[in-house]
Amino acid sequence: MPRQGVQVSAGELAERFGLVLRGDPARLIGGVGTLAGAGPDALSFLANPKYRGQLAATRAGLVVVRERDADAYAGDVLVARDPYVAYARIASLFEPAPGQAPGIHPSAVVHAQARIDPGASIGPLATVGAGSRIDAGATVGPGCVIGEDCVVGAGSTLVARVTLVRRVTLGQRVLVHPGAVLGADGFGLALDRSQDEPHWIKVPQLGGVRVGDDCEIGANTTIDRGALEDTVLEHDVRLDNQIQIAHNVHVGAHTAMAGCVAVAGSTRIGRYCMIGGAAGIAGHLEICDRVVVTAMTLVTHSIREPGEYSSGTPLMDSRSWRRNAVRFKQLDALARRVGASPKDTE
Repeated sequence: MPRQGVQVSAGELAERFGLVLRGDPARLIGGVGTLAGAGPDALSFLANPKYRGQLAATRAGLVVVRERDADAYAGDVLVARDPYVAYARIASLFEPAPGQAPGIHPSAVVHAQARIDPGASIGPLATVGAGSRIDAGATVGPGCVIGEDCVVGAGSTLVARVTLVRRVTLGQRVLVHPGAVLGADGFGLALDRSQDEPHWIKVPQLGGVRVGDDCEIGANTTIDRGALEDTVLEHDVRLDNQIQIAHNVHVGAHTAMAGCVAVAGSTRIGRYCMIGGAAGIAGHLEICDRVVVTAMTLVTHSIREPGEYSSGTPLMDSRSWRRNAVRFKQLDALARRVGASPKDTE
């Protein structure tokens, strides 16, 4: 639902977002929608060429398009270099404002040694531990748990039931969705073989988690604190839901990861990388800047050249897959036979 009563003229949108308007500057827009579903008072966009055929039939009052598509629509258009980016910026005008009032809810528990800026909002049943700081304009939503020695930067939002275990620092304007856990123990274990029955010894996790400005962390995502140094997300990192970031991982600025990605400990991921859903990245690796890892890929060695990388087998019917799976096991023997000299095979 758009913000109640918000209406913006096409001319104002063009001026505010640096777009070229071809049409009526007085046309009023009160919301956004798809090409198929938008009405005369809504804005839509064309980013994917496969939807170009919908332009002729759309009822949208204003459409954001690339220059090459501007003549394909008889109505009012905004011309943008990247219509999807332009749409995202415009759509934020119609997103309902959270409206959290500053102050501490009576049911919240705040330690006497915590520092809460008067402009921050602490929601129902939230707790804030000793030595932690909540900066101006930050929102700690219902049921959030802020442990010891944490910082929630100015304008950041913890939506609900977010846990910052300890030594977690969030920069400014960080958005953390429900159920995320930051600063839990990293998976550090040492196998003690000094006794007849070897057993695991837990390695203390003495570092923290540092999250840069303008990051977003999805629901039920977990980011472990470092063993000695910190686990780090640089600024403008975007993590989807149910992602695991292990201890001492370092993620470069502007990198995005889709749901269910798992990154093992002490791996360094560069800037402007995109990691597809359910990809797995082994530990102690380095991935350079501007790498794309497609969905379900398993990364087992460092990547030092920008580009797109994939692993796994393509989808096929189960009967064919089973036959090929048997052949996978025969590849090593086949390679040895192919590589053997004629004398070796006599």
